[in-house]
Amino acid sequence: MSFNSKKQLSFGYLDLSEFIPASFYTAYYKYFGRKREYGLESMLSAFILQKILGIPTLVLLVNIFALSSDLRDFCGFKSVPDISQFSRFKTKFEDHLEDLFYHLVDVTEPLCRKIDPLKSDLFIYDTTGFEPYVTENNPKYINNIIRRLKNIYRNNKAVNVYAFAYQSMPSSAQFNQEIKQLYINGHFCYVYKAGIVTNRLGVIHHISFFDDEFKDNHLEIPVEKKSDSPDEDKSIGDSTSLKPVLEDYFNLHNHHYSTFIADSAFDNYQTYSFLIKDFGFDKAVIPLNSRNTNSDLPQPEYNKNGWPLCPKDSSLPMKPNGWCRGKKRSLRFKFVYLKSITRVVKETATVKVPVLTQVTVELSIHILTRI
Repeated sequence: MSFNSKKQLSFGYLDLSEFIPASFYTAYYKYFGRKREYGLESMLSAFILQKILGIPTLVLLVNIFALSSDLRDFCGFKSVPDISQFSRFKTKFEDHLEDLFYHLVDVTEPLCRKIDPLKSDLFIYDTTGFEPYVTENNPKYINNIIRRLKNIYRNNKAVNVYAFAYQSMPSSAQFNQEIKQLYINGHFCYVYKAGIVTNRLGVIHHISFFDDEFKDNHLEIPVEKKSDSPDEDKSIGDSTSLKPVLEDYFNLHNHHYSTFIADSAFDNYQTYSFLIKDFGFDKAVIPLNSRNTNSDLPQPEYNKNGWPLCPKDSSLPMKPNGWCRGKKRSLRFKFVYLKSITRVVKETATVKVPVLTQVTVELSIHILTRI
């Protein structure tokens, strides 16, 4: 099998040369010159093959190439590159690899629209973390802190040892200051925190790492402070990252999406405003965040048609009363109900006078639509 840049896969042929930007070719050949031993397509094919086969390390990848002539022919290798060559390739051409991924987004977007126009029109954003191998991610690390605190405060039951342990943990890993502490899926870990954009098909469109370079490019992001609540820290970090990530994405890609979807960490009035006005979404679907809800206010029930009932008397249905367009506030819809009271008129007769009572009700999910 002779090497060709068109790779035959289970679904047809993939021509790598069509996806590689010209600037990547220029940088690669300028660095290695004419007497290069391995072509750019060959190196990229090796990394693609590593991901397809699920090969976890470069050591194992090199060993597999040494044992399989078919895989070497598939990638176009006459000899097997050593581990340092693969490592230098990723380090030296990091920026060009990033440009290659951005270019793939523009290539795959029309394909997603053909596969499923509805699912590909959904813009889904969330924050995540890439967990590296560092000492702080070893379960023994936090367990040692908790055990030490329990011994210190064994006679003081009022001390919350686990909250104290959270405060005692460093904000970043000792190995790399950009590996930050995060609370994900019910456990503490140290990760490279990032924002990720996908569509409903699960195709990843964008990843932004919240490193020092990202913060330097977006000086409007406030410096995160560690509080007593790990959930609250994560919520603040999520909400402040949204607008900068969207700005970066739409500066790179001329795409339009009708619906924005995110979790309750992004529930605040400012978010809905810039999603609709600044980024052109037709609607935003975000669950209500319980921390933004005043628990002292009575919560309404709903009838079978989805209309709210009076919070003080669920037998009284409420009726729509138009839009509420307050200055510098999100667009809201009002519901009201009529209540009759009895008044004495000159002590000679009694009459029933209808009184209009107005209540503003927020639904369990915000859906903001252009008018």
